[in-house]
Amino acid sequence: QVQLVESGGGLVQAGGSLRLSCAASGGTFIMYYMAWFRQNPGKEREFVAAITPSGRRTYYADSVKGRFTISRDNAKNTVYLQMNNAQPEDTAVYYCAADKSVTVSNKLYPTDFNSWGQGTQVTVSS
Repeated sequence: QVQLVESGGGLVQAGGSLRLSCAASGGTFIMYYMAWFRQNPGKEREFVAAITPSGRRTYYADSVKGRFTISRDNAKNTVYLQMNNAQPEDTAVYYCAADKSVTVSNKLYPTDFNSWGQGTQVTVSS
C-alpha cells in the first residue's frame, strides 16, 4: 500500500493561489489513480479532483472547476493541486488519496480510495 504525505497548505487571501503537493512512496506510483479530497469539522469529506495514472485525464468537482488544476509528475512520485482564485469556502483540510482501481468521474467518494495522507490545512481569508 502506498504511503502519502501532503504539503503546501497554509493561509492565503481570497483571490490568491496555493499549490499543494502529495509525495507517494512504497508503491508503483504510475499504477495509481490519485485524488484530492477536502473536509471541514463536522462535515463529510468531499471530492475535489482526480487524475488517471497516466495523467491524461482529469476530473473536478463543479465547485472548483476552472479554478483548481490537478497534475502529477510520475518521475517524482508526486501529485499536485494548483489552487487559483481561492475563496473562503475552499477553507478545509485537504487530503491526498490513491487507489489502483477507480471508476473515475466528476463525483468520487472516500470509499473509492484505500490509501490516504494525513492532510494539510488550507485557510482562505476574506
